[in-house]
Amino acid sequence: MSGKTGNGNGPSRVERRFAALKAEGRGGLIVYVACGDPDPETFFEILSGLPGAGVDVIEIGMPFSDPMADGPEIQAASLRALKAGMTLSGTLEMAARFRTQDDETPIILMGYYNPIHSYGPRKFLKDARAAGVDGLIVVDLPPEEDEELCRPALDAGLHWIRLATPTSDDKRLPTVLSNTSGFVYYVSIMGITGTRSASGAAVRQAVARLKAHTDLPIAVGFGVKTPEQAAEIAAVADAAVVGSSVIERLKAGLDADDRATPGLVDGVLGFVRSLAESVRKARAH
Repeated sequence: MSGKTGNGNGPSRVERRFAALKAEGRGGLIVYVACGDPDPETFFEILSGLPGAGVDVIEIGMPFSDPMADGPEIQAASLRALKAGMTLSGTLEMAARFRTQDDETPIILMGYYNPIHSYGPRKFLKDARAAGVDGLIVVDLPPEEDEELCRPALDAGLHWIRLATPTSDDKRLPTVLSNTSGFVYYVSIMGITGTRSASGAAVRQAVARLKAHTDLPIAVGFGVKTPEQAAEIAAVADAAVVGSSVIERLKAGLDADDRATPGLVDGVLGFVRSLAESVRKARAH
């Protein structure tokens, strides 16, 4: 059970990317970055460098003052971005700017409904599509509220990517997966991001259970922090999602006033490269 995007132009960037990963026989690497962290220009340097560092799909966080599902690192990143002047329209501008130099790497926007509601949902969907955004993860809109944004997003040609969790049982899963498209994001641990990690065996079991309900690719995140963990996940899932540890690496390159130091971008991209190399060595089953 999966929703299809309404673009009508053949496979989307997301579908093409996962098809390419399958053809290569490997899991992918999805990296989360908070838009505008630590400042717009430094952020854009990082964003521009992610595909070359081996990232298969980019997840851009839409900064929000109360990111309740996110751990302390991502919360801090969001607040730094807001302090540096990042807005939702600024986030869309970043995506559009990225698209002028890369028309292949999928971009997923992740965040909360409040800023989208303030922006105007229909205007947001139109502008996101025009900016070259491929899909949305809106963590605080449950399937019961699909008419609010999910269905209009699908009609606008954007993937709607849903979170499945360890508590999404076989009775609940069909509801979670209805109208989901692009891929399913499996949250491997309960609680907030970046705090602890799930075992490879538990993830393998969860991926197998999800695959019984959907033919969509399964990406696994929350608690994936090291190159070794990313490889372990990529060996059993269609992609590993890494966020908090990338943000930690960025934070290590900030001075006492949260300003970027000269080595920050290279440090972040070097760490991402190590994740990508590790993932590429873990052949997906």
